[in-house]
Amino acid sequence: MPCEVRIDNDPGCLPAQAWNALLAASPQPTPFMRLEYLQALHASGSAGPASGWTPQFFTLWHARELVAACPAYLKEHSYGEYVFDWAWAEAYARHGLAYYPKLLVAVPFTPVPGSRLLARDASARQALILALRRHAEALGLSSAHVLFPTVDEQQALADAGWLTRSGLQFHWEAGPEPPDGFDAFLASLQRDKRKKIQQEQRRVRDAGVRYRVRLGSEITQEDWDFFYRCYRQTYAEHRSTPYLSRDFFRRMADTMARHWLLFIAEREGQPLACSLIGLDPEQRTAYGRYWGSLADISCLHFDACYYQPLAWCMAQGYRRFEGGAQGEHKLARGLLPIATRSAHWLAHPDFHTAVADYLDRERPAIAGYAETLRAHQPFKQARSDETPAP
Repeated sequence: MPCEVRIDNDPGCLPAQAWNALLAASPQPTPFMRLEYLQALHASGSAGPASGWTPQFFTLWHARELVAACPAYLKEHSYGEYVFDWAWAEAYARHGLAYYPKLLVAVPFTPVPGSRLLARDASARQALILALRRHAEALGLSSAHVLFPTVDEQQALADAGWLTRSGLQFHWEAGPEPPDGFDAFLASLQRDKRKKIQQEQRRVRDAGVRYRVRLGSEITQEDWDFFYRCYRQTYAEHRSTPYLSRDFFRRMADTMARHWLLFIAEREGQPLACSLIGLDPEQRTAYGRYWGSLADISCLHFDACYYQPLAWCMAQGYRRFEGGAQGEHKLARGLLPIATRSAHWLAHPDFHTAVADYLDRERPAIAGYAETLRAHQPFKQARSDETPAP
């Protein structure tokens, strides 16, 4: 199928309706692949050339119909990706070669697995994969990468000669017999894990903390302002700067309000911390995203970022809560390890071979780590979810 390939450095010029229609028809849509989300990252200055993310959005057209698309960036660093390739960049540097810029297909600062290569059919997806490689070759780039794709996308990339990398995240799944509320969830845990959660929640209550919950358009500009104050303060305490600007969240309130849930922790009526959760109402999935606090209260982070969102999900009939990248501590709180994937194409033949050898050794190590985690899962009766294949 002959297609016209377009590469745009401003996602604001792309047709949201056509893009989002491809996303809605994809195997694993998430709100973070909506064009409004990606446009907000760019327009707010959160992900742009000044921060090392130069947009190179790919769209494929057939007879004026959008048949494939993906968000891509020329990256000058590896920050904000959550699939770590710093060692690869160092190896290039030791050999006098430039690893950056590289071509990256990903949602900036958002390690949420889901559809990345939006396409009308398998043929259009193959054409998109080919266009990515040809663009990287034409620019003389070291490499191209696709982060957190679906299983089918990963297989299509592997069939095209891209290398496969495995990773882990921690998610809660409702399962075939979802718990009837948070108390039932606690009852399904082993005694020591249940008692620890109860003790942590008791500490928060004893500190006088209560929660105000705001959903979608209920979140006021004052609430958003307070959230951002907490978010920025927590970064400052770690001597860092937030990836996302206040303008980004202003745009979220304007264009994607229904996809956000805010927990505001208060004491004696005064707000002191926030946990912002992403929502996909159609897929009944929630995503732990951003946190910030102006007070140091024992266990508040765990309660605001895990226990309160989990209880809300169970009460509202949500099927999945994704806790985000990294964090073994999530296992004891009922979030089990699941497989994540990434795909990598390296132009230099010797480096391609070296990285392939590294990944062949890394893959069984990740699988073994997942098995070790599962042996220590917190439930009375072991639950089975997806883990990386060796």
